[in-house]
Amino acid sequence: MRIAIQGLKFIVAAVLVAALGIWTAAHFPQAQVFGVVVGAIGILAALFCVYFFRDPHRPTPTDDSKIYSPGDGTVMSVSQETPDTTTIRIFLSLLNVHIQRIPATGRVKKIQYTKGSFKAAMLASALGNEKCSMTLECGQPQRQITIDQIAGLLARRITWWAKEGDLLKTGERYGLISFGSQVAVHLPPSARALVKPGDKVLASLTAIAEWTN
Repeated sequence: MRIAIQGLKFIVAAVLVAALGIWTAAHFPQAQVFGVVVGAIGILAALFCVYFFRDPHRPTPTDDSKIYSPGDGTVMSVSQETPDTTTIRIFLSLLNVHIQRIPATGRVKKIQYTKGSFKAAMLASALGNEKCSMTLECGQPQRQITIDQIAGLLARRITWWAKEGDLLKTGERYGLISFGSQVAVHLPPSARALVKPGDKVLASLTAIAEWTN
């Protein structure tokens, strides 16, 4: 299983805590219980970080008529948030893969990072959270989508690797949000949503919308 490089520092830190606890338990009898507890916490934290930052292989989608989920999680809402935009919001729990993938082949038109709060990602108030928005032009001017990476209650770091002007293909990795988050896909009138609230989706595997023209 591939591990996202951004998770290595968390894994190493947890391993060091585990090693310190084990060393303390072995060399200081009076602090043995404390050392064992710290060691156990460190080991569990390291295992969790390995699991959280996993980056599984996903096959590249081949159906260009579809728009795929950019993340693993549960669909929170599908709504017309503006007159010309349908927005699909997906909640990523701590147990979900947190690598984001491109939902449809296109060229990056704009990337905008916005500072904000860190409220629970499943709440409506999370719309004011820290986020990074990326706009893709998918072959035609009327086929333009925007993807939001939105930080959550615990998340304090949004990472993206794409740059303005890049041509990105469906299923390509483009970013990561650490420790609980939300992703949103803003669709133009030329696309129709295929999912509903409560649906479970997987990045680059689940078609969440399709082009209608």
